[in-house]
Amino acid sequence: MTTLRAGDLIEVTRAASVQFVKPIRCRVIRVLDWITYDGWCWLDVYQLNDKGDAVARRSIFVQPAGLVIQRWTVPVPVGQQRRPSSNVRP
Repeated sequence: MTTLRAGDLIEVTRAASVQFVKPIRCRVIRVLDWITYDGWCWLDVYQLNDKGDAVARRSIFVQPAGLVIQRWTVPVPVGQQRRPSSNVRP
């Protein structure tokens, strides 16, 4: 099964669910832990327009195996996480 994380960019097509006759692009907010059928999941997503801007927040019921993942998020190693600048004044 495909592992999805917050920030992943996905294309949701008919292969993921029959309700998506016209494919949509989305950015994953989170994978919901709701009880579903085997091989299905609920996703909280931002639907994106052609420019990549978020136009709607949706909860969608899909088969992750049918999603087209266009870009995976890359976790930042712990030692390379951003730290506040020392020259920032309160």
